[in-house]
Amino acid sequence: MLFPMKNVLVIDIGGTHVKVASNTQRVPLKIPSGPTMTAEKMAEQVVLGTHGWNYDCISIGYPGPVSNDRPLAEPHNLASGWIDFPYRKAFKKPLRFINDAAMQALGGYRGGRMLFLGIGTGLGSALVFEGVVVPLELAHLPYRKGQTYEDYVGLNGLELRGKKRWRKSVLDVTERLMAAMVCEYVLLGGGNAKLMKSLPPHVIVGANSNAIVGGIRLWQSANERKFIRAVEKEPALKRVAPRGKPAVPKK
Repeated sequence: MLFPMKNVLVIDIGGTHVKVASNTQRVPLKIPSGPTMTAEKMAEQVVLGTHGWNYDCISIGYPGPVSNDRPLAEPHNLASGWIDFPYRKAFKKPLRFINDAAMQALGGYRGGRMLFLGIGTGLGSALVFEGVVVPLELAHLPYRKGQTYEDYVGLNGLELRGKKRWRKSVLDVTERLMAAMVCEYVLLGGGNAKLMKSLPPHVIVGANSNAIVGGIRLWQSANERKFIRAVEKEPALKRVAPRGKPAVPKK
Protein backbone atom coordinates (compact mmCIF):
# COMPACT_ATOMS: atom_id res chain seq x y z
CA MET A 1 0.00 0.00 0.00
CA LEU A 2 1.34 3.43 -0.96
CA PHE A 3 0.53 6.59 0.97
CA PRO A 4 -0.04 9.93 -0.77
CA MET A 5 2.94 12.23 -0.27
CA LYS A 6 2.63 15.92 0.52
CA ASN A 7 5.11 18.23 -1.13
CA VAL A 8 6.87 19.67 1.92
CA LEU A 9 9.15 22.70 2.15
CA VAL A 10 11.75 22.02 4.85
CA ILE A 11 13.49 24.90 6.65
CA ASP A 12 16.41 23.85 8.85
CA ILE A 13 17.47 26.84 10.96
CA GLY A 14 21.11 26.83 12.04
CA GLY A 15 23.58 29.21 13.61
CA THR A 16 25.54 29.74 10.38
CA HIS A 17 23.02 28.86 7.67
CA VAL A 18 19.31 28.36 7.11
CA LYS A 19 18.99 25.34 4.80
CA VAL A 20 15.89 25.09 2.62
CA ALA A 21 14.82 22.08 0.54
CA SER A 22 11.74 20.10 -0.46
CA ASN A 23 10.62 16.75 -1.85
CA THR A 24 11.58 17.88 -5.35
CA GLN A 25 14.49 20.19 -4.40
CA ARG A 26 16.73 17.89 -2.35
CA VAL A 27 19.92 19.95 -2.78
CA PRO A 28 19.40 22.59 -0.07
CA LEU A 29 19.41 26.31 -0.67
CA LYS A 30 21.76 27.83 1.94
CA ILE A 31 20.96 31.24 3.39
CA PRO A 32 23.62 32.79 5.69
CA SER A 33 22.28 33.33 9.22
CA GLY A 34 24.28 34.29 12.32
CA PRO A 35 23.68 36.74 15.19
CA THR A 36 21.79 39.27 13.04
CA MET A 37 19.27 36.78 11.66
CA THR A 38 15.73 37.42 12.92
CA ALA A 39 12.63 35.38 12.21
CA GLU A 40 11.37 38.15 9.96
CA LYS A 41 14.57 38.17 7.89
CA MET A 42 14.53 34.39 7.70
CA ALA A 43 10.94 34.33 6.39
CA GLU A 44 11.62 37.08 3.84
CA GLN A 45 14.72 35.37 2.46
CA VAL A 46 13.12 31.93 2.35
CA VAL A 47 10.07 33.25 0.46
CA LEU A 48 12.35 35.09 -1.95
CA GLY A 49 14.73 32.16 -2.42
CA THR A 50 11.95 29.64 -3.06
CA HIS A 51 9.99 31.75 -5.54
CA GLY A 52 8.57 29.37 -8.12
CA TRP A 53 8.83 26.28 -5.89
CA ASN A 54 5.63 24.27 -5.48
CA TYR A 55 4.86 23.00 -1.97
CA ASP A 56 1.78 22.23 0.12
CA CYS A 57 3.11 22.75 3.65
CA ILE A 58 6.20 23.66 5.65
CA SER A 59 8.37 21.97 8.29
CA ILE A 60 10.64 24.18 10.38
CA GLY A 61 13.54 22.70 12.34
CA TYR A 62 14.30 25.10 15.17
CA PRO A 63 17.46 25.22 17.37
CA GLY A 64 15.62 25.25 20.69
CA PRO A 65 12.60 23.88 22.56
CA VAL A 66 9.29 23.82 20.66
CA SER A 67 5.67 23.33 21.72
CA ASN A 68 2.38 23.58 19.82
CA ASP A 69 4.24 24.46 16.60
CA ARG A 70 5.94 27.50 18.13
CA PRO A 71 9.38 28.21 19.66
CA LEU A 72 9.45 28.36 23.45
CA ALA A 73 12.77 30.24 23.74
CA GLU A 74 14.96 32.52 21.69
CA PRO A 75 17.86 30.79 19.89
CA HIS A 76 21.38 31.17 21.31
CA ASN A 77 23.26 31.97 18.10
CA LEU A 78 20.68 34.13 16.30
CA ALA A 79 18.97 37.48 16.89
CA SER A 80 15.84 37.70 19.06
CA GLY A 81 12.22 37.93 17.93
CA TRP A 82 11.50 34.27 17.15
CA ILE A 83 8.91 33.46 19.80
CA ASP A 84 6.12 35.85 18.77
CA PHE A 85 6.71 36.08 15.04
CA PRO A 86 3.55 35.33 12.90
CA TYR A 87 4.95 32.43 10.87
CA ARG A 88 1.68 31.31 9.29
CA LYS A 89 0.91 34.83 8.11
CA ALA A 90 4.40 35.23 6.66
CA PHE A 91 4.45 31.92 4.77
CA LYS A 92 0.72 31.57 3.99
CA LYS A 93 0.98 27.79 4.23
CA PRO A 94 0.23 25.16 6.90
CA LEU A 95 3.37 24.63 8.96
CA ARG A 96 4.80 22.51 11.74
CA PHE A 97 7.68 23.29 14.09
CA ILE A 98 10.04 20.67 15.50
CA ASN A 99 13.32 20.84 17.41
CA ASP A 100 16.17 20.57 14.91
CA ALA A 101 17.70 17.52 16.64
CA ALA A 102 14.32 15.77 16.59
CA MET A 103 13.99 16.51 12.87
CA GLN A 104 17.40 14.94 12.18
CA ALA A 105 16.42 11.95 14.31
CA LEU A 106 13.21 11.43 12.38
CA GLY A 107 15.10 11.58 9.09
CA GLY A 108 17.63 8.95 10.15
CA TYR A 109 15.14 6.61 11.83
CA ARG A 110 15.23 2.98 10.68
CA GLY A 111 12.69 1.35 12.94
CA GLY A 112 12.43 0.07 16.50
CA ARG A 113 13.58 2.23 19.39
CA MET A 114 16.34 4.68 18.43
CA LEU A 115 18.26 7.33 20.36
CA PHE A 116 19.61 10.31 18.42
CA LEU A 117 22.60 12.29 19.72
CA GLY A 118 23.66 15.41 17.83
CA ILE A 119 27.31 16.15 18.63
CA GLY A 120 28.03 19.62 17.27
CA THR A 121 28.49 22.87 19.13
CA GLY A 122 26.40 21.39 21.92
CA LEU A 123 24.52 18.12 22.39
CA GLY A 124 21.11 17.60 20.82
CA SER A 125 19.00 14.55 21.62
CA ALA A 126 15.76 12.83 20.69
CA LEU A 127 14.10 9.44 20.96
CA VAL A 128 12.12 7.76 18.17
CA PHE A 129 9.93 4.78 19.05
CA GLU A 130 7.76 3.02 16.47
CA GLY A 131 7.67 6.12 14.29
CA VAL A 132 6.89 8.58 17.10
CA VAL A 133 9.56 11.21 17.79
CA VAL A 134 10.11 12.51 21.33
CA PRO A 135 12.43 15.53 21.76
CA LEU A 136 14.78 15.22 24.74
CA GLU A 137 16.92 17.67 26.73
CA LEU A 138 19.87 15.59 27.95
CA ALA A 139 22.70 18.04 27.29
CA HIS A 140 22.81 19.69 30.70
CA LEU A 141 22.34 16.64 32.90
CA PRO A 142 25.31 16.04 35.26
CA TYR A 143 27.95 13.65 33.96
CA ARG A 144 31.39 13.82 35.62
CA LYS A 145 33.41 16.13 37.88
CA GLY A 146 30.61 18.65 38.17
CA GLN A 147 30.27 18.92 34.40
CA THR A 148 27.49 17.96 32.02
CA TYR A 149 27.23 15.60 29.06
CA GLU A 150 27.50 18.58 26.74
CA ASP A 151 30.67 19.80 28.47
CA TYR A 152 32.37 16.52 27.54
CA VAL A 153 31.00 15.71 24.07
CA GLY A 154 30.20 19.18 22.70
CA LEU A 155 32.64 21.40 20.85
CA ASN A 156 34.22 22.73 24.05
CA GLY A 157 35.02 19.21 25.16
CA LEU A 158 36.60 18.43 21.80
CA GLU A 159 38.76 21.54 21.82
CA LEU A 160 39.84 21.24 25.45
CA ARG A 161 40.49 17.50 25.63
CA GLY A 162 41.57 16.59 22.09
CA LYS A 163 40.07 14.12 19.62
CA LYS A 164 41.27 10.89 21.29
CA ARG A 165 39.83 11.62 24.74
CA TRP A 166 36.75 13.25 23.21
CA ARG A 167 35.99 10.12 21.17
CA LYS A 168 36.21 7.98 24.33
CA SER A 169 33.77 10.32 26.06
CA VAL A 170 31.34 10.17 23.12
CA LEU A 171 31.38 6.37 23.21
CA ASP A 172 30.91 6.31 26.99
CA VAL A 173 28.04 8.81 26.88
CA THR A 174 26.45 6.92 24.00
CA GLU A 175 26.49 3.62 25.91
CA ARG A 176 25.16 5.19 29.12
CA LEU A 177 22.28 7.03 27.45
CA MET A 178 21.43 4.10 25.19
CA ALA A 179 21.10 1.87 28.26
CA ALA A 180 19.05 4.48 30.13
CA MET A 181 16.61 4.86 27.21
CA VAL A 182 16.49 1.09 26.56
CA CYS A 183 17.27 1.66 22.87
CA GLU A 184 18.28 -0.78 20.16
CA TYR A 185 20.70 1.58 18.44
CA VAL A 186 22.03 5.13 18.42
CA LEU A 187 22.21 7.57 15.52
CA LEU A 188 25.01 10.15 15.78
CA GLY A 189 24.44 13.43 13.96
CA GLY A 190 25.75 16.96 14.14
CA GLY A 191 28.85 18.52 12.65
CA ASN A 192 31.36 16.48 14.66
CA ALA A 193 29.89 13.02 14.14
CA LYS A 194 32.19 12.57 11.13
CA LEU A 195 35.19 12.69 13.50
CA MET A 196 34.22 9.42 15.18
CA LYS A 197 36.15 6.24 14.38
CA SER A 198 35.74 2.51 15.03
CA LEU A 199 32.15 2.60 16.24
CA PRO A 200 30.35 -0.51 17.48
CA PRO A 201 27.69 -1.94 15.13
CA HIS A 202 24.79 -0.43 17.11
CA VAL A 203 26.06 3.13 16.61
CA ILE A 204 25.39 4.72 13.21
CA VAL A 205 26.70 8.00 11.77
CA GLY A 206 23.86 9.95 10.18
CA ALA A 207 23.78 11.44 6.69
CA ASN A 208 23.74 15.19 6.00
CA SER A 209 20.35 14.77 4.31
CA ASN A 210 18.63 13.47 7.47
CA ALA A 211 17.22 16.87 8.45
CA ILE A 212 15.51 17.25 5.07
CA VAL A 213 14.10 13.71 5.18
CA GLY A 214 12.93 14.33 8.75
CA GLY A 215 11.09 17.49 7.74
CA ILE A 216 9.27 15.57 5.03
CA ARG A 217 8.40 12.71 7.39
CA LEU A 218 7.01 15.19 9.92
CA TRP A 219 3.83 15.35 7.81
CA GLN A 220 3.41 11.58 7.79
CA SER A 221 1.75 9.47 10.44
CA ALA A 222 3.64 6.98 12.59
CA ASN A 223 2.14 4.17 10.50
CA GLU A 224 3.43 5.76 7.32
CA ARG A 225 6.89 6.02 8.87
CA LYS A 226 6.73 2.31 9.69
CA PHE A 227 5.91 1.60 6.07
CA ILE A 228 8.85 3.70 4.83
CA ARG A 229 11.15 2.00 7.32
CA ALA A 230 10.08 -1.45 6.10
CA VAL A 231 11.12 -0.52 2.56
CA GLU A 232 14.29 1.45 3.38
CA LYS A 233 15.71 -0.32 6.42
CA GLU A 234 18.38 -2.57 4.92
CA PRO A 235 19.87 -0.41 2.12
CA ALA A 236 19.82 2.75 4.24
CA LEU A 237 21.88 1.44 7.15
CA LYS A 238 25.55 2.34 6.73
CA ARG A 239 27.40 1.37 9.88
CA VAL A 240 31.00 2.05 10.71
CA ALA A 241 33.05 -1.09 11.20
CA PRO A 242 33.43 -2.22 14.85
CA ARG A 243 36.70 -1.84 16.66
CA GLY A 244 39.41 -4.40 16.16
CA LYS A 245 41.16 -5.88 13.14
CA PRO A 246 39.04 -7.60 10.50
CA ALA A 247 39.06 -11.36 10.63
CA VAL A 248 41.53 -13.04 8.27
CA PRO A 249 39.67 -15.43 5.97
CA LYS A 250 40.69 -19.06 6.20
CA LYS A 251 42.54 -20.47 3.23
